[in-house]
Amino acid sequence: MQLHLNGKDVALDIETEMPLLWAIRDEAGLTGTKFGCGVALCGACTVLLDGEPVRSCSLPAGAAVGRRITTIEGLGGKAALQKAWIARQVPQCGYCQSGMLMAATALLARKPHPSDADIDAAITNLCRCGTYPRIKAAIHEAARLGRTTA
Repeated sequence: MQLHLNGKDVALDIETEMPLLWAIRDEAGLTGTKFGCGVALCGACTVLLDGEPVRSCSLPAGAAVGRRITTIEGLGGKAALQKAWIARQVPQCGYCQSGMLMAATALLARKPHPSDADIDAAITNLCRCGTYPRIKAAIHEAARLGRTTA
């Protein structure tokens, strides 16, 4: 199976029904995307599929063929959002952070200056540490800084 992963075509010897999460982590070796609940509720496994956030733990890899997949590694580490995340000290345990960043990236791409209500509606990922006020502040800061991707 051929997947377009972080701007590169990657050939993987996998079954089409394998969850995209495991194709990304175990087969492609990109471990930034996390396994959380396994039933698409928590959002730790969020990646972008053609720019839209999806829960990769429940999406068959075959559904991603011919589409652009972006993981946390694909953001490059220089994004305004990631800088704001650090400046606002969002991460505590950090487990949800890659999924949160992916969901926030998609939100800012759709709505460059979101309101608190927009953020609440779009960010459905769960954070065990409860850093939601800092997440919201970081998203607003990234909107002020401009571009969300490197």
